[in-house]
Amino acid sequence: MRTVLALMSRNRKLFFKDKGMLLTSMITPVILIVLYATFLAKIYRDSFTAAIHDMITISDKLINGTVAAQLTASLMAVSCITVTFCVNLTMVQDKANGTRRDFNVSPVSRGKIYLGYFLSTVANSLMVNGLAFVLCLGYLFKMGWYMNAADVLWVLFDMILLVLFGSTLSSIISFPLTTQGQLSAVGTIVSAGYGFICGAYMPISNYGSGIQKALSYLPSTYATSLIKNHMLHGVFREMERKHYPDEMVEAIRDTLDCNPVFHGNVVSVNQMIGIMMGSIAVLGIIYYFVTSLPDVEGER
Repeated sequence: MRTVLALMSRNRKLFFKDKGMLLTSMITPVILIVLYATFLAKIYRDSFTAAIHDMITISDKLINGTVAAQLTASLMAVSCITVTFCVNLTMVQDKANGTRRDFNVSPVSRGKIYLGYFLSTVANSLMVNGLAFVLCLGYLFKMGWYMNAADVLWVLFDMILLVLFGSTLSSIISFPLTTQGQLSAVGTIVSAGYGFICGAYMPISNYGSGIQKALSYLPSTYATSLIKNHMLHGVFREMERKHYPDEMVEAIRDTLDCNPVFHGNVVSVNQMIGIMMGSIAVLGIIYYFVTSLPDVEGER
């Protein structure tokens, strides 16, 4: 275990030593917050107000708090996945500059080497997304704060699940890559497409029935819904406190993707957690097997 921790520490130091990669990873959540608040806030607000009955009056603070919670939940759902592709560059860099050849002739097993890559990716991603979460909490406090301590802890738990999911996924995808250009291309594709697939840029409830059904088979759908449920829990609690009609609250939950449906059945929060844990376990097993394969040319 000491060897794995040493490799993890080495990879983390390389991440902080590369100022360009560090700056890119750190500034990405900030850029996302600005873009989301600038371009998506109005879309989210329109989707929310569309589910409100004309005869019911909701304060601007509650509306702004709901929109901000949905926006920050969507941002964290995307950031926790895409950032892992940025911080997982060390695995590919070692192949590109020949460092892996030195590792391969050392008395360190392949399993420990790749476990070190994975753990450093998790640690660095948690750090970057932790900063993003602090910024999101500041934005929520400004727009409308309805979370309690339990809600914050649940969101932190969701972030850990999403980072583990993203780290295993990015590790599997990055494993066969041998150049930084290849990883940059993959990272660009993931950054551009993941937000649409997971329902962060636009609620899945706005998609066609065929796309909704297809996306119901992807773990990313439930990852986004999970963090939305916990980020918006305080908002729904406030609506219940003000005795808003249950039908309206459920309509809002449906509109904001808090009630994902699989084969006609609403997936509960506990089931979403189970799906994410199962997905992490499956991806972890796949990562273990692919890293147990014989050396590829880029590692010799």
